[in-house]
Amino acid sequence: MGQFHLLKTLRFYWVMSKRKKSNRKIHTRDLIERILIVCEGKKTEPNYFRKFPIDENKYYVDARGEGCNTKSLVERAIEIQEIASPPFNKIWCVFDKDDNSDQIFNEAMQIARANKIEVAYSNEAFELWYLLHFNYYDSAMKRHQYQDKLTELIGHEYVKNSENMYQELEDKQPDAIRNAKRLLSSYSPPNPAKDNPSTTIHQLVEELNKRLKIPLPPFSKGGINSPL
Repeated sequence: MGQFHLLKTLRFYWVMSKRKKSNRKIHTRDLIERILIVCEGKKTEPNYFRKFPIDENKYYVDARGEGCNTKSLVERAIEIQEIASPPFNKIWCVFDKDDNSDQIFNEAMQIARANKIEVAYSNEAFELWYLLHFNYYDSAMKRHQYQDKLTELIGHEYVKNSENMYQELEDKQPDAIRNAKRLLSSYSPPNPAKDNPSTTIHQLVEELNKRLKIPLPPFSKGGINSPL
C-alpha cells in the first residue's frame, strides 16, 4: 500500500513538472519579438534578409517576397498583420521608387506611417544598397547600370536573385551603412520620391544587427527564419 502511494505521489509530481515546463515554453514563445519584413521583390530582398544570423531564441524574423510594389505592398503588410497570431511587434516594408509615380510612392509612405509600419526604400533600386558597400555614389543611375556596376565590383556576374549576397558583402557592411547615412544626409530637406539616389535600407540592417546571435560592435567611423 505504501509503495502504491509513493508511485502515485511521484506520478503527480511528474505530471505537474511537465505542465510547468509546457507553460514555461508557451510563456517564452510569447516573449519572442516578432518582426515582419515584407519585400516587393519575390527573391532578391528576402534572400538577403534571411541570411542575417538572427538569435532565434529571442527573435522571429519573417522576410517575405510578395511581388507587389509601393502602395500595394504596404496594404499587403497591413493584411498580414490583421490575421497574424500572435501579431508582429515590428513591421517593415522594403520597396523601390523605380518607375512608380511620385504620388503612388508618397501615398505608400503616408499609409505606412499611419499604420506604424517602417519603410526601407531605395531610389531607384535595392541594388543601390549593394553598391554602397564598395563606394559612395551620389549620381542617379538606372537599374541596368546598377547591375553592370555590381558585376564589375564583385568580380563575377551579378545574379539578381542570388542567395549569397549577404555573405559576399558582410565584411563591407560598415562602409555601406556609412555611405548610406552620408547620402541620406546630403538631402535637406529630404524628399524620398525625388532624392535619386537614396536609400534607408541601412536603417533596417541596423535593426537586424541588434538581434544577431553574436551582435556586431556599435557602428563607428572606422550573419532568418523562414515564413510561417
